[in-house]
Amino acid sequence: MSAPDDVVFLFDCDNTLLDNDRVIEDLRAHLAREFGSAASDRYWEIFEALRAELGYADYLGALQRYRLEDQSDTRMLSMSSFLIDYPFANVLYPGALDAIRHLRSRGLTVILSDGDVVFQPRKIERSGLWGAVDGRVLIYIHKEMQLDAVAQRYPARRYVMIDDKLRILAAMKETWEDRLTTIFPRQGHYALDPANLAAYPPADITIERIGELADADLTALFGNGRAGA
Repeated sequence: MSAPDDVVFLFDCDNTLLDNDRVIEDLRAHLAREFGSAASDRYWEIFEALRAELGYADYLGALQRYRLEDQSDTRMLSMSSFLIDYPFANVLYPGALDAIRHLRSRGLTVILSDGDVVFQPRKIERSGLWGAVDGRVLIYIHKEMQLDAVAQRYPARRYVMIDDKLRILAAMKETWEDRLTTIFPRQGHYALDPANLAAYPPADITIERIGELADADLTALFGNGRAGA
């Protein structure tokens, strides 16, 4: 194990750095336009069932299951191209890359995401996020349960986790306690859901958009309050 860094900044990907809600909207529109509303509805039924089964969103896995129901529909072969070739760099939140660059002046930056082994790395690579963190990308199933693995790979005296899901932040805080500072960007449908806001304790720091971290006072990241305070 290498010597620990003073601080490691851990970034979630979907709806933290990248507008994944926009990706889903575009996918829904494409499915309905190219295959009809019935086919689109069936794909999303399979998608949600698979997410409940696996614990993460598996877009390509849902597509494969859908194809098994009607292997004669060759149009499905083009659907994978829409996903694999999607212009993810166009749906980065404003200031996302600037936020990574700014925090790199204080510590190591790492992307810590949930997801599958094919589509999620592709999304991170094509968006430019992989290069922004020099390839320091970790993708798990239930990342909040893999903190020992994270600490072994990137040992640090302190961690900062930036994530749009209060559930994830609360679970990580319970494990790492004061060793972790949590930052909650209020972006995407999870972050704006009143039920989620009521179900979990607030993060150490709440921001309205990831771009606020691009010029944040970094000393504020190690106390409670707003990042720019």
